[in-house]
Amino acid sequence: MTRILADLPDDDIKWLDTRAAEQGRSRASVLRDAVAAYKAQAVSSGNKDWILRGAGYWKDRADIGDGVEYQQAIREDRRPYEDI
Repeated sequence: MTRILADLPDDDIKWLDTRAAEQGRSRASVLRDAVAAYKAQAVSSGNKDWILRGAGYWKDRADIGDGVEYQQAIREDRRPYEDI
């Protein structure tokens, strides 16, 4: 394990010491867990699996009309592309 030196504001150190005391752990242990949680969040936010999980989420909804029909309806007042 590698040691690092980091400068943190006094308020953050006080907060960190309070959390460590509440949990009966060392400041370093709390920091290691914080870095691990931040790393997990950063990795998952770059992951595009959420697209696959959400695909087809509304497919069985009867109250939502066809998207193409909606687009055509709101664009009825526009000139056709052939005229441009």
